[in-house]
Amino acid sequence: MAKAVFHKHQRVFVRPVGTWALIEQVKPQWVKDVEEPVRIYYDCGLGRDFTAADLAAEQVEDHSPDGWRVLRARNKWQTETECAHHPFPGTYPVVVTDEQNWGGWRVPGAEYDRDPHKVEFQARLIEQAPALLTLAEYWADLPASNPDLPQDLLGFCRHAGDIVRSIRATADEPMVLDRRESPAA
Repeated sequence: MAKAVFHKHQRVFVRPVGTWALIEQVKPQWVKDVEEPVRIYYDCGLGRDFTAADLAAEQVEDHSPDGWRVLRARNKWQTETECAHHPFPGTYPVVVTDEQNWGGWRVPGAEYDRDPHKVEFQARLIEQAPALLTLAEYWADLPASNPDLPQDLLGFCRHAGDIVRSIRATADEPMVLDRRESPAA
């Protein structure tokens, strides 16, 4: 028997049409002497009814306060069957770094098709970059408040400080590389 996956007034992505819509009506298909509906159709106000397989729910996730997030963009060059081996067939990740859904990171379709798992990893890593920077800043500032740290932990904190300085460097400042690679270390 069928169960409704979506509800009335829910925002969904309609795959066959390639647009977002609100579900206007949930339409169960009943059969005589059966207690539950056999199928569920959804009216999105687009001229025909859709099944749950045609729709995708909006993914609402907790985002960091800086607003960096991974969105899914529709793959215009390949059908879902052509890219069935992708982690999310028919879409590719877009990392948005602005509150207005502008700016950010995208990857060409051919590059995504070559190694989709690597690109998905990169998208998640970029999305978490502000949190990782906050963590590195915490470790870099730790020796100032705790001067009696063990030597191996102090080395870790210095390395975190080098990473923070290289990220925060401006064009007229030289970048500081990993202390383990520099000849002075």
